[in-house]
Amino acid sequence: MTNQTLIIEPGLAERHYWRDLWRYRELFYVLAWRDVAVRYKQTIIGLAWALLQPFFTMVVFTVVFGKLARMPTEGDTPYALLVYAGLLPWQFFASALSSASGSLTGNANLISKVYFPRLIVPTAAVVTSFIDFLISFGILVLLMLWYQFWPGWQILTLPGFVLMAFLASLGPGLWITALNVKYRDFRYVIPFIVSMGLYVSPVGFSSSVIPEQWRLLYALNPMVGVIDGFRWAILGGAAHIYWPGFILSWGLIACFLWLGIRQFRRMERSFADFV
Repeated sequence: MTNQTLIIEPGLAERHYWRDLWRYRELFYVLAWRDVAVRYKQTIIGLAWALLQPFFTMVVFTVVFGKLARMPTEGDTPYALLVYAGLLPWQFFASALSSASGSLTGNANLISKVYFPRLIVPTAAVVTSFIDFLISFGILVLLMLWYQFWPGWQILTLPGFVLMAFLASLGPGLWITALNVKYRDFRYVIPFIVSMGLYVSPVGFSSSVIPEQWRLLYALNPMVGVIDGFRWAILGGAAHIYWPGFILSWGLIACFLWLGIRQFRRMERSFADFV
């Protein structure tokens, strides 16, 4: 048995912060798995909730936008597929943003007693939402079989757009959860963002209906580029990416991620005092 020397030095944890993220990876796994188990504990139909919510939302949007408003689809794509291909990334974003923003206050006992890189907590919450995304993806497969619609080679790029959606939710999530620890008013901001964002994002319709002169301005919503990318990857040549807006979305996502990490790290030392 070898003796190990523990060195306690001011600023040591700060210098080794990113290394500690890897050292505490088992805690990350535990928190992610716990969140999944808690979400569906004592529910009647369990994981089926991850299927029912997007399915019925897709039905409502298909009827309202496709049948009543008669919005155009992409090429000859069935409107239900168009909606669900946009709904998948939005549901992931909305769930991840909501989970991450309240993750620190939800783990107050752990944060106030034990040291570990706090960045693990909101990141684990986003990963939990990714599990719901994978379950919901099963409906997309069934819809493609029902409509006999087969994806093209673009489907190989889908993991890249999933990463894009992950980063799009993580950046604002880190920023809001850091502020939510000190200012609890921010817990009311997320439901408002999610409710409004569902309708201002091209979930129930194609972004191609936006007039050309307004498309770049419309792309200031980062989820526009994410949803367009998902549709292009899933629907293939039937969908198109507005590349100036897509590049703008990536730039905004990177900016929000940097601001989120910066704000989170700035306030991290005081989390234990406020939670």
